Amino acid sequence: SDINALMVRASVRAELFAETCRIAVEHGNFRMAMICMVDPASKAIVPVATSGKDDDLLISVKQLLSSSEDAPKTLIAGALREKRAMVVNDTQFDQRVLLHKLYYDAGVRSLVVLPLVVGEQVLGVFVLYANETDFFHDEEMKLLSGLADDVAFGIDHINKVEQLDYLAFYDATTGLANQSLFLERLQQIVSTSLADGRKKAICVLDIERFKSVNDAFGRKAADKLLRMVAQRLVQAGGGDATRFARVGADRFVIVVLDMENAEQLGGYIEQRLNATCDEPFSVGDHTVRVSVKVGIAVFPDDGMDSESLMRNAEAALKKAKASGERFVFFTEAMSERVAERLALEGRLRQAIGRQEFVLHYQPKLNLATREMTGVEALIRWNDPQAGLVPPSMFIPILEETGLIHEVGRWAIRKALEDYLCWLDRGFAAVRIAVNVSALQLRNRGFVSEIGQALRIDGRAAGGLELEITESLVMEDVQYSIEVLQAIRELGVTIAIDDFGTGFSSLSYLSRLPMDTLKIDRSFVNDMTVTPHGLALVSTIISLAHSLEHTVVAEGVETEEQWQTLQSLGCDEMQGFLISRPVPGEVFEARYLSLTG
Repeated sequence: SDINALMVRASVRAELFAETCRIAVEHGNFRMAMICMVDPASKAIVPVATSGKDDDLLISVKQLLSSSEDAPKTLIAGALREKRAMVVNDTQFDQRVLLHKLYYDAGVRSLVVLPLVVGEQVLGVFVLYANETDFFHDEEMKLLSGLADDVAFGIDHINKVEQLDYLAFYDATTGLANQSLFLERLQQIVSTSLADGRKKAICVLDIERFKSVNDAFGRKAADKLLRMVAQRLVQAGGGDATRFARVGADRFVIVVLDMENAEQLGGYIEQRLNATCDEPFSVGDHTVRVSVKVGIAVFPDDGMDSESLMRNAEAALKKAKASGERFVFFTEAMSERVAERLALEGRLRQAIGRQEFVLHYQPKLNLATREMTGVEALIRWNDPQAGLVPPSMFIPILEETGLIHEVGRWAIRKALEDYLCWLDRGFAAVRIAVNVSALQLRNRGFVSEIGQALRIDGRAAGGLELEITESLVMEDVQYSIEVLQAIRELGVTIAIDDFGTGFSSLSYLSRLPMDTLKIDRSFVNDMTVTPHGLALVSTIISLAHSLEHTVVAEGVETEEQWQTLQSLGCDEMQGFLISRPVPGEVFEARYLSLTG
């Protein structure tokens, strides 16, 4: 009666199992009770609830059931195989009881293993232990068999409720959230985003000609294709399935968090689509290629709640399907900006193969003697369509796409090639400084790349200096120290660029393996305008000299700045007062010919 009442109120398996065992011991006066379930994946027998069992005895039971050799010999395994109750009315002498001595010592004289059967499937067993011999007879077994049926019914009821709950919020085919759950999650994201001011994007994806796959290969194959598409989307998005949903027969939706700008989002979508669609799908004996159209709405520009964002993303998708574009923003101006950005990215990829990048050189002079002491190599893109493109227009895209690795390697090789050419032609040695990006420095193979570039000639190391921004170094100081030290051991010098903008600690600054400290141009500009600016530059120069570093002032544009820096004891300078960055042949004719 108590267990029947439990069937009504128990809403989760753990409660049903634990309470059933407790009632059997406390109200049924059994010595012990245990429920074991069959794991659907491994088919292992797992104890899920007990009452009245001694800890040592329970450990022994679990060890027995976890043994691949002994578990099949147990009465529990027999009841599962044969789908019938196993009765032992004298544990001391029944050889089927593998732990008979432990049970006897614990006061167990009889036991029964009752299978929990739903339809034709055995879900587990309900084991009852009595402290009397010959306890389980026909009358008791009729009652207990009915009891086991009730417990199995309770399990089946909870399974069905959980399945209904699951189907209410999840797509049964892909396992992703359905539209109802996704809109709830999206509304929570939107609500919390009102405070942080960060943009979010909703992307609705439509698999083109999906109906053709369904018609040609059948629903089973089409469902498999949907599961594979969902899996690739989630993997390409970093593995967090909560940001994805299936919202239609051939339609998925993604929420993109913390979007910096529309251009960045365009690159993100392009990469994810490539990762999802570039490789064909194997569906049974067939190879299927899919293409996707995407409609995008941005929060808060295109909507302030989940419903309006979804509606506008669907509208953008409709435009994408009508126009033939791979993806379209709800706001037309944003689509145009992203299209321009992606076109620029495509041209940059071509520029690498076509060798359209060039180095321009800006000299550094000794402030006291006005003799050239070095040169900084600055990359430029000689675009056949637009002419010479400034770095601010393409360096961020190179970094976002990872192309900076290839272009950065080229810049180092080209600088070394020019340096060695100048030496071979009899010009004086002038060390060339090359800027290093954050992605390059974080690359674990960066030191090896430098070493490989230097192996072209024994003189190469003497011609290379790497410039690294202070803020980049401070992102991971210990790692930076290790990498910079390894680079210096190759004979390459290190310059810390934009000093004063990275909030570095003096204790770290004293440990950094570097040769040159470059004062940021903003401080040079303030130096002749405010007393505080002058004091700051003076302090930086004194600090660098105390650490035995060479000091270079960037962005020097006036004679007043030159004279002030000279009076403060600055070592070197570069800037438009001396020269703008110029092509290699101009630099060679204008400066190297004077020092050769």
